[in-house]
Amino acid sequence: MFNLLMNWMRDNKILPQISDTERQALEAGDVWIDGQFFGGKVDFEKILAENYDQLPEHEQAYIDGPVEELLKMADSYTLSRTRKLPDELFTFMAENGFFGMQIAKEFGGNPMSTQAKSCIMAKVSSHSGLLSAMVVIPNSLGAAELLGHYGTDEQKQYYLPKLANGEFIPCFGLTEPTAGSDAASIKAEGEVFKDSDGEIKFKLNFRKRYITLAPVSNLISLAVRLHDPENLLGKGEDAGITVVLLEKGLDGLHIGDHHQPIGEHFPNGPIVGRDVVVPASNVLGGVEYTGMGWKMLMEALAGGRMVSLPATGICGIRHGAMIAGAYSMVRQQFGIPVGRMEGVEHKIGKAAGMTYAFDAARVFGCSAVDKGIQPPVTSAIMKAYSTEMGRDTGTDAMDVTAGYGVMQGPNNTMGRLYNSAPVSVTVEGANIMTRTLMIFGQGATRCHPYAYNVVQAVEDNDVSAFRKNLTGWMIQFLLGFVMSLVRGVTRGFFTVKVPNVAPQTKSIYRRLGWAATRFGLLTNLAMFFVGGKLKARGNLTGRYADVVAWLYITTSALRRYEAEGRKAEDLALVQYAGEYGLTQIQQAFEGIYENFGGPVGVILKTVGRIGLGLNPLAKLPNDQLSHEAALALQSYGDQYKRLVGGNYMPEESDEGLGRLLKAFRLTTEAEPVRAKIRAAQKARKLGKGKVEAMAPQAAEQGVIFDAELATLNAATEACLLAIEVDVFTKDEYYGAGGIPAMSATGDGGLQQPSPAELAKASGE
Repeated sequence: MFNLLMNWMRDNKILPQISDTERQALEAGDVWIDGQFFGGKVDFEKILAENYDQLPEHEQAYIDGPVEELLKMADSYTLSRTRKLPDELFTFMAENGFFGMQIAKEFGGNPMSTQAKSCIMAKVSSHSGLLSAMVVIPNSLGAAELLGHYGTDEQKQYYLPKLANGEFIPCFGLTEPTAGSDAASIKAEGEVFKDSDGEIKFKLNFRKRYITLAPVSNLISLAVRLHDPENLLGKGEDAGITVVLLEKGLDGLHIGDHHQPIGEHFPNGPIVGRDVVVPASNVLGGVEYTGMGWKMLMEALAGGRMVSLPATGICGIRHGAMIAGAYSMVRQQFGIPVGRMEGVEHKIGKAAGMTYAFDAARVFGCSAVDKGIQPPVTSAIMKAYSTEMGRDTGTDAMDVTAGYGVMQGPNNTMGRLYNSAPVSVTVEGANIMTRTLMIFGQGATRCHPYAYNVVQAVEDNDVSAFRKNLTGWMIQFLLGFVMSLVRGVTRGFFTVKVPNVAPQTKSIYRRLGWAATRFGLLTNLAMFFVGGKLKARGNLTGRYADVVAWLYITTSALRRYEAEGRKAEDLALVQYAGEYGLTQIQQAFEGIYENFGGPVGVILKTVGRIGLGLNPLAKLPNDQLSHEAALALQSYGDQYKRLVGGNYMPEESDEGLGRLLKAFRLTTEAEPVRAKIRAAQKARKLGKGKVEAMAPQAAEQGVIFDAELATLNAATEACLLAIEVDVFTKDEYYGAGGIPAMSATGDGGLQQPSPAELAKASGE
């Protein structure tokens, strides 16, 4: 019977069809806690036992030392205008190990943990896109990492020291005009031949584009498909995708032209090769690694996607939260800080909750990689959803800052990252493709407890393995169906095992366990009734991806809360993250039920959809919870700095962000003084009027001390200065691209009004 069933499933393509390149991707990396989600059975005790690492002292010292010093040396506005890295910055980076974080000490490297690399990349990215590219590319997927894993001893000895000291600047040549997200379809071609001396060589022809650092690079890791018509390598006529090392200066190699990326500029451009000839020994890893290029890339990306792009995404989330929170208290309208208005407060509450949750997911994921786990599905989740949330938070922060965020210049604190957000959303696999094709497409097969084994058994014609795994799958499906009903009726009470956690978070655990059970059931339904058509159902698989993504992100927030000792001031943040994440899962379930299709879809769309509406997992955080979450970003103190301090926080004497943070600090310190004045007004000891206007009278009547008046005046002056935007003269505005000769206050050479004049103009 099982033999007949197996043949029927194969002939009718009931199960997902797996190509060779897909198989290499599936077999790369490890199943982590995502396996529990796809299996529909979550063990929170095991999840809470997973590593949630803090940086060791020497890595924190590096961030507080050389990284901080580099950013203080670099004027971000100047770098964005000149588009060039000054020699002194490059030398400092080379001498302080910025290019060698992927390289062992024996080769002159400065090896860092995944966690540290993530922290460094996020901090540098928050200050300068150019510096970010110079740090991220040498320390992510590319020559150093691939050589460290696969390089021959000779290649390591030659290349790694030169990469570590900056003599070689690497880039990775993968993307082509016809091969973007579908990178396995590259057209770059290499023909294998023997030269007149009998040496095996490759003749390469290719046209790559969107290659970061290409214009300044002198070492290319080139992905190319090799053809070997005489089978000189012994791997057949189609030798497969191979990574070949090319140094700048080869005949026929053209490199140095620029693309112009949106937002802040960084080196990015095309690479073109016409009949470029290199010896076979240039294959990264040696000739034996010919045709292994795709496998190498998939293995590197399995954990690598957890690092650079999530760091950039978290940088964007934190930056939006940092600016929106500070500006909302510095900027006043109608006599109150705009952050006290509910519409503004709502966006800041979301920024606070998402900063907490996504940074937790970053730390949790990097901790897994540092433990030796390479989780491709959660890495893809972090890449896609952190960069997407970075874009969303940036948009919200722009709404909060309004004209202040719109006007460009050295004092603009929002424009750079806001304009650059599409870059991180696009690279290393466009988010649309990652969400709709990769996360569930790969996860449903790879992370499911039985699916991949069944597919493998069918392909291997192994009836015994097929019977064993299909039987296990059927039992799991039936148990999942029963438990989904039971947990739905009980809303997880008594049926989801919740460990010894903070009482205020137990409801989130229960509902996450319930949601995971339903997700496991729906995954089985998709495998059974959609099967081989899943690849074409991108909208449906995208909703499945949303569920597993928010299961991971929300679980990470809970893990952080426990790991950091259940900080009382963070309770509102973890609760916000829980309600928001569960609501995203609820909405994804609704979309799946509405659009599943077929006979099963009819049941889901009718009976199931009614049940979802009557018994939802969650609703979006209410106004009170939004208010409590927003408070974390609306007072300059330890919690604010802990939430956003992973980004660069300049000296208060610096223009732009520095003066905004100074105003935020001073206005926070002045709040008790304002409270005294408001209390006196309420008691009718002072007349009506704006607090700042009544302050001199309050001091005269002894309501506040002279020192407190000085504190309030200093805060008022700093706030008025912080909300100023840049003004350019006609010559500066229409100049030939030079840097405007701005004064410290960004007034375009005009005399800056006094604080009293500013206050009068503002109606104070």
